[in-house]
Amino acid sequence: METLLNESTDVTEAALAAIAHMPTASLSVLMNDGFAGRLSDADLMRIAVLLAQKSRDEGGCPIGAVIIDNATRRIVGKGHNTLVQENHPYNHGETSAMRDAGRLDFGRTTLFTSLSPCDVCATLLHMRGVSRVVVGDVTNASGTETLLREKGVGVEILEDPRGIELYARFRAEQPELDLEDWKGRSAP
Repeated sequence: METLLNESTDVTEAALAAIAHMPTASLSVLMNDGFAGRLSDADLMRIAVLLAQKSRDEGGCPIGAVIIDNATRRIVGKGHNTLVQENHPYNHGETSAMRDAGRLDFGRTTLFTSLSPCDVCATLLHMRGVSRVVVGDVTNASGTETLLREKGVGVEILEDPRGIELYARFRAEQPELDLEDWKGRSAP
């Protein structure tokens, strides 16, 4: 089957937005493995930020995540924070992406997250054996990178200016929701 995004298609913001908004299970209709293999870490982080923007547009916390297979660079899961939209305390970007990916060997995956993971998400990432985590914003929130490294998870920082600005604006506008999402209801 011929796909819209292939090895000769330019990687554009519109292409990344289409990937962000299309269900993961349907991505093979949109892009082939040749295109997926050309997506850089910065492109994948931009998809996570576009998912964060989607959450913000829905009235939620702007955090998004993308999981790829390390060998093929094919996206196997993605998601965005829906704590507010679904009234669920741990529907974070990372947990949403892992739920989308399903029960697979996470030891062969990389998770791109638009914001440093909270304690719960960091624990889940290490428990499920994610091999590498790429963080797009340690300016607005950080602290679990050391925990992940101590547990054997590779951690890289690839800050995305758009994601940093998006979260900073959210934090300024809704500090209570930021605190609840990142630290829980018992946060000081």
